[in-house]
Amino acid sequence: MATDHTAPKKAFVDALFDPASLRLTQPLHCVAYLAVCTFALWHIATNLAITESDRWQNCIHFAGFAFLAAVTTGPSLRQLPGRINLVFGVLIAFAALWVASSESAIYAATLSKTGQSWQFTAIDWIAGALVIGGVVELTRRLTGWIIPILILLSLAYILFLGQWLPGAFRAASLPIDDVLFRSLYNDEGMFGIITSISSSNITLFMIFGAFLVVSGASDFVIEMSKSVASRFRGGAAFVAVISSALTGTISGSAIANTASTGVITIPLMKANGFRPQFAAGVEASASTGGQLMPPIMGAGAFIMASYTGIPYGDIVLVSVVPALLYFLSVGFVVRIESIKYAIGTDDVEPVDRQKILAGMLNFVFPLLLMTTLLIMGRTPNYAACLAIAGLIAVSWFTPNKMTPTRILQALSLGVKTSVMTAILLVAVGLINNAVTTSGLANTFALMITQWSQGSMLFALALITIASLVLGMGLPVTAAYIVLSILAAPALAGMLADALIVQQLMQGIADPIAAATFSLVDSPHIAKIATGMTLSDATALMAAVPFELAVALRPSLVDPSVMTGFLLTAHLIVFWLSQDSNVTPPVCLAAFTAAGIAGSKPMATGVEAWKIAKGLYIVPLLFAYTPIITGSLLEIGHIAVFALFGIYATNALLQRYAEGPLKALDYALLIVGAIGAYWPLNLPFNLAGAALITFVLLASKRRGALATTPVNTAS
Repeated sequence: MATDHTAPKKAFVDALFDPASLRLTQPLHCVAYLAVCTFALWHIATNLAITESDRWQNCIHFAGFAFLAAVTTGPSLRQLPGRINLVFGVLIAFAALWVASSESAIYAATLSKTGQSWQFTAIDWIAGALVIGGVVELTRRLTGWIIPILILLSLAYILFLGQWLPGAFRAASLPIDDVLFRSLYNDEGMFGIITSISSSNITLFMIFGAFLVVSGASDFVIEMSKSVASRFRGGAAFVAVISSALTGTISGSAIANTASTGVITIPLMKANGFRPQFAAGVEASASTGGQLMPPIMGAGAFIMASYTGIPYGDIVLVSVVPALLYFLSVGFVVRIESIKYAIGTDDVEPVDRQKILAGMLNFVFPLLLMTTLLIMGRTPNYAACLAIAGLIAVSWFTPNKMTPTRILQALSLGVKTSVMTAILLVAVGLINNAVTTSGLANTFALMITQWSQGSMLFALALITIASLVLGMGLPVTAAYIVLSILAAPALAGMLADALIVQQLMQGIADPIAAATFSLVDSPHIAKIATGMTLSDATALMAAVPFELAVALRPSLVDPSVMTGFLLTAHLIVFWLSQDSNVTPPVCLAAFTAAGIAGSKPMATGVEAWKIAKGLYIVPLLFAYTPIITGSLLEIGHIAVFALFGIYATNALLQRYAEGPLKALDYALLIVGAIGAYWPLNLPFNLAGAALITFVLLASKRRGALATTPVNTAS
């Protein structure tokens, strides 16, 4: 009988994260489990009490997760199950700690030899090679080949490849010691800003999410969703929409969201009468929206706050209305599908009120506490730590008490869910460093500006295509980071240029501001003080060289307005980076849902893409309306009429509204949608809403007269 040589490794790996797998007869398993829990506690302590430097914090963070990633992934040799991985993990961990400890010595040695290159010792070189090679290999194990290939190309680009490339892509080659130093110690490198986001914020929120799960908050979400959704037609699908929106505040991953809620909601939708691929598409789309839902918004909001310098609480606050628009968009699709296929609410499973009562306080109180702290201006890591403490405290007033055993379970689960993100963000630091060092970000921004010819719509189309291509091989967080570096500055610049065009049309009286255009070769220069037509102003801005435009904007655009443009640009990129979850040919959230539903993966991807069209509509609102930077009245105005436009868009794609559509209805819906979307034009908005309402009521009358439902076979 063959011996299973992988069993010892599996038992050890299970024991790292699952207390149910612990064997008291295996002391090593218990020690490993407690070490994982201690590592989670360190993340809380280092953000509250311990005052080590950012470099030490980031290197310890990477060392722990690199070790866990090494021992839980990769092949196991038949004779030595897991031992190679164990040695590999230990070497990377020690190398990371060496990198942190040797920073001061490298500076001192280099300063003592003025004019010479960075003074690395042999051990420094070995440690640097280990952490770079180690993070590349671990990223390959966790995410596939795409990111490792991008890292290798990035390093090659600044080492030697850049000097061989033509035109704007040409970059000077750097000495290998300079590349190593920048990769390890630059703020843009492996242990810089991006890793700080992971060690200070993201892992804490992953741990917080694990506490919510262990305390029964996720059960509360599902049962509460059933209670609300059972009141609507097609209620089973609304369960998926609501629960995925709320679970998005817990999981931090669209795929994890799909897997955790989909096993409940997809069978529920199928039993309710929905087509399998539609049920899977709704779950994938709603789970993707969970990454857009405040207060956590996956990892994107933390990265956005770090890149833009805008407080995390401000980003969360302006994201509430757009997130609601997205979920209402998905809800409209569910409504139309329910009517089209005559699906009722009779088969919605009964609500387990005990689970609602048991999990309600554990869900509501910590999230309310965290949101309040963020609004008060507290840092995200402080808010997360206090929310965890608050959850533990209030749980003792519920049946789901957070006992020491459950606390340890939550700590280990939080670490387990953080492994891939932690490794990924360290790895992306290598790409970020190469892009920043080489100036490639400015080159890419110039390309977007030139190719789009000043057209925001065309620029958005280019970024959408880029996000889709990147999303085929990169997780959403990595795709957002890459796009935010390359595309967000260009978008912010284009938004600022649109404002400058308006100033040129009115005339710029300030002689100093007007003088900044003196270097531009354009016949419209003479009209700057008196004003010009829209076409003349647009032509003048198009003639401004890229480098001059960068210098020009601060003198003509108020800094607070420029900050708003930067936030808008990042939100556009962040939303568009989510589309890879639901857009074929590679749409992992949709494929995950298809596996649960038993539907065809590619057909499910197409369905999910249609349902998640809010990922494209809302960024257009970001670009063309002040839904982010406007007053409360303006935001409310835009949101209310956008709902009419979103309904019309859904009806056009579904070819159905409250009943069947006639040929004239399509034209009315198109015109109505244009009017409803038109930014802050009340007559157009009212006319568009009226046309859409007319089609809705007319189709409803036709539906009431219909005697036979549409065939539900798929």
